[in-house]
Amino acid sequence: MTEIDAKTDALVPGWLYLPDIAEMLGVEVTRVRQLVKEGQLLAIRRGENRSLQVPAAFIDGDKVTKGLSGLLTVLRDDGFSDEEMLEWLFTPDPTLPGTPAQALSENRGTEVKRRAQALAL
Repeated sequence: MTEIDAKTDALVPGWLYLPDIAEMLGVEVTRVRQLVKEGQLLAIRRGENRSLQVPAAFIDGDKVTKGLSGLLTVLRDDGFSDEEMLEWLFTPDPTLPGTPAQALSENRGTEVKRRAQALAL
């Protein structure tokens, strides 16, 4: 869990607080914290009170966006920091099209994961 710079922060269109995610997922906030700790969700400290927040794109209705956990693992294994992961996920890629985060939410996770794996080569 880290803080991000203004440039990266501006790439992410929306953020959710952990208690809001817990309500959406129908779990206790401690379970959401566990998901963050286990690397299944990416949370960043932001705002004046430095509260933990998760990009809204990482939650799909009442579940974590399909494929996110595995993708985060690939990026971490490639040596990406939390900020670098956010920047990569939310930077538009005309060849996708859109951002990797959008592609993931549109069930194009296989292509996104393939591209993430290629980053290590």
